[in-house]
Amino acid sequence: MFGFGKKKTVADDNKLYTPVTGEVIQLENVSDPVFAGKMMGDGFAVEPTDGTIVSPVAGKVTIQQEHAVGLERADGLEILVHIGIDTVSLNGAPFTPNVKVGDVVDGGDTLATVDWQQVDNAKLPKTTMVLITNSAEKLDTLSVEVGNSSAGSQIGQAVAIG
Repeated sequence: MFGFGKKKTVADDNKLYTPVTGEVIQLENVSDPVFAGKMMGDGFAVEPTDGTIVSPVAGKVTIQQEHAVGLERADGLEILVHIGIDTVSLNGAPFTPNVKVGDVVDGGDTLATVDWQQVDNAKLPKTTMVLITNSAEKLDTLSVEVGNSSAGSQIGQAVAIG
């Protein structure tokens, strides 16, 4: 009656949502050559102006690290939200996770919060990437609108092969 004990299932949703308020940019424009060269997969990035990180897709949490969250969509696309560049060196200090491995989230659900001042103090880029890590095998098309966007706003879609 109240839904207790029911497992939430991953929504079949191919939309992409802005993971953090700021300016959405093409992945090629990211300062780190590994991300810009799409070595970790195709995707997009955001230059953030706010500290709330939300899910860019509907999916199941597969990885939970302070500076990164992995998600798997219903269609098998694997998404990595990488918060900042070289922020792993901060040993988790500026990050407060809101999810754990196994959680099912909808696009726009809060994944974590970040104290960007600590990232600025460490002189690290705040650029936040959304990467489709299995894009070579599973991604058919990716479309993303660049420009200013609010966290949780729909900005495009990623369509899986098949």
